[in-house]
Amino acid sequence: MGDYRVGGRWRQLEAGMVMTIEPGIYVAPDNTRVAKRWRGIGVRIEDDVAVTETGCDVMTGDVPTDADEIEALMSGTP
Repeated sequence: MGDYRVGGRWRQLEAGMVMTIEPGIYVAPDNTRVAKRWRGIGVRIEDDVAVTETGCDVMTGDVPTDADEIEALMSGTP
């Protein structure tokens, strides 16, 4: 997408721009405030979004995000 600011001002989104939205959680390996089994993990769900003339298009909208669907995809089972 390029620079986020142009001339010190936030850049306006324009049709044709594509960005990745990446909400996630990361637990440091030495974080003693969580159970040991969760330390050192990271979970991130990404969406690629294209800006259009009338709004946006979530390009990854059909990608599975449910754990069971992901397990099935990775194991090759329908």
